[in-house]
Amino acid sequence: MALKPRNIGFAALAALVVGGLLFVALRTEPVPVDLHTVERGPMQITINADGKTRIRQIYDVAAPITGTARRAPVEVGDPVTQGETVVAVVEPAAPGLLDERTRIQAQAAVSEAEAALHVAESQVRKAEEDLAYAQSQFDRAQSLVERGVASLTRLEDAAQVLAVSRAAQDAAISGLDMATGSLDRARAALIEPTSDAAGTGGSCCVQIRAPITGQVLAVDIVSERPVLAGTRLVSIGQTDDLEIVADLLSSDAVRLSPGARAYVERWGGPVPLEAELRSVDPAARTKVSALGIEEQRVDVDFDLLSPPEARQGLGDQFSVFLRIVEWEADDVIQVPLSAIFRNGDTWSAFVADQGQARLTAIRIGRKNGTMAQVLDGIEPGMQVIMHPSDDIESGVPIVERAELK
Repeated sequence: MALKPRNIGFAALAALVVGGLLFVALRTEPVPVDLHTVERGPMQITINADGKTRIRQIYDVAAPITGTARRAPVEVGDPVTQGETVVAVVEPAAPGLLDERTRIQAQAAVSEAEAALHVAESQVRKAEEDLAYAQSQFDRAQSLVERGVASLTRLEDAAQVLAVSRAAQDAAISGLDMATGSLDRARAALIEPTSDAAGTGGSCCVQIRAPITGQVLAVDIVSERPVLAGTRLVSIGQTDDLEIVADLLSSDAVRLSPGARAYVERWGGPVPLEAELRSVDPAARTKVSALGIEEQRVDVDFDLLSPPEARQGLGDQFSVFLRIVEWEADDVIQVPLSAIFRNGDTWSAFVADQGQARLTAIRIGRKNGTMAQVLDGIEPGMQVIMHPSDDIESGVPIVERAELK
């Protein structure tokens, strides 16, 4: 039986609706992605580290004698002039007070020393008398020998006695000097603290002047207090003569060579400073990290290249952040690290090709914290997919996320 025209129209309309629904159901929606255009440009690989400044030459002023350091005449930050500014004053130590027993013993020692001095004086007088007698005997023997009355042997005996007498006189004089010194030492034990023990006649103190022209960095002894010889009193340095020290992992330090450039950031100024690696310490030390891991760290020293006027306010032991240039090049094809991934034994990336994702194997070189050097596989001008998800496969239609907004 033939269909009526109206029925034919309904059938055709139903077929179109069903076909449209099937097309919509089977059609693959493009995946929204973020794209990055590959370019050539400069690239740097840096080693980042925390560091601190320090004055290259610090002069510590120490007490030259044991005594009492008077109140410091300078304060931290004061400018000083070499050989002129008094930075410390030390008074010689006063003798201690004597208790009754010690005083009696000291007085007895003085009496003994005085008696020994009298004995020494008596011995000197005796030696002088013996010498005078020996001299007269020698002169008499010599006169008799010249007249032929006495023998030469008698003259020789008189000469020997004279020599012995002279030696005895010398020994007696030395004994007198020893007795005098012993008496002085015994009397010194009786000197009271109020006495002028130093014998300075009013100029009782040692004034220490600045060894260099600079600024006072630290004052160890502020108020008056006893000090021993060698005690540090003041530290002085030149704040414009700064260097930077940073401790690096030994595995990072071995990749650096003297002369490497570094950028000094987070020092407080508006513009990063420039520095140059001077030396790497030959010995490392074990340091426990915040995570409890033992690390081998080594100190690396840098010279500041920026002039003092560009780093005003920067002083000793200030905190800084360093970016040390390990490698750099001016013309490098580079791709973001977030666009590459391992695919078996090779590195790969998804490249946008006429609205579809295309898996491309690439060969990379050096990497820094954000970019990787491309040696082969991608050319400038290509677009790569950033952070490819599991929905991205080779041949999947894609659309840039920015176009959807």
